[in-house]
Amino acid sequence: MSEKIQCAQLSNEQDVASALKLQDKVIALFYASWCPYCSRFLPVFKKHTEGKERNFLLVQDDKETIGEKYSVGIFPTVLFFENGNLTKRLDGIAGAGLQEKQLIEFINSCPLSGPE
Repeated sequence: MSEKIQCAQLSNEQDVASALKLQDKVIALFYASWCPYCSRFLPVFKKHTEGKERNFLLVQDDKETIGEKYSVGIFPTVLFFENGNLTKRLDGIAGAGLQEKQLIEFINSCPLSGPE
């Protein structure tokens, strides 16, 4: 199966695990709907997923259980997975969240998938 996930919205650990098996390289935003920094960052993340030749996940973790497996201790946090393994992370900053410039640099530093 070589279809692109593009930017899937997930909210449970099983769906995240399945999505990571589907694609070899995935950038995932872990966030919570109750987090004010996430509310500001979510549109920024979505803007940078549009039209990209990458696979993105939006992982809503309101109960703070899904991210435990990946040591997500603060929201928002962006993780990069290669072949299901976490290889790079951009953790939010307490009291500040994440900035658009940080996201752009992070996305650009993640290698693209190989040819389909």
